[in-house]
Amino acid sequence: MTIPAPLAAWHAVVQSRDMAALGRLLADDVVFHSPVVHSPQRGKAITFQYLVGAMQVLNTAQFRYEREIVGASDALLEFSTEIDGIQINGVDLIRWNEAGQIVDFKVMVRPLKAVNMLHQRMGQMLEQLKPGQP
Repeated sequence: MTIPAPLAAWHAVVQSRDMAALGRLLADDVVFHSPVVHSPQRGKAITFQYLVGAMQVLNTAQFRYEREIVGASDALLEFSTEIDGIQINGVDLIRWNEAGQIVDFKVMVRPLKAVNMLHQRMGQMLEQLKPGQP
């Protein structure tokens, strides 16, 4: 099976941590759904900030995608990682448009202990990050 270009681009961003490439991959009207924030976050700038923060918090040496379910314009990527001895399991639900840009990104995480830890760490990370220039 051929990996769709937007998904291949996402994997390259995760591996390289190339934030300029991340900015190019996000559509202007992208919507981000956080596992710890009730309302969707709308727009490229805020989504960029959340994803930069998530890369710094979650993308540890143990981070790996374990399973992928891929459609024509969306994908579900199951991931696992470990932070401070806490095993984290989650999914990224990604949808892209015809131009190959991400238009919707949803993250779900388990178990509750991991969600609570991520809430704290992401809050700290977002306070440190200045508005990005995607």
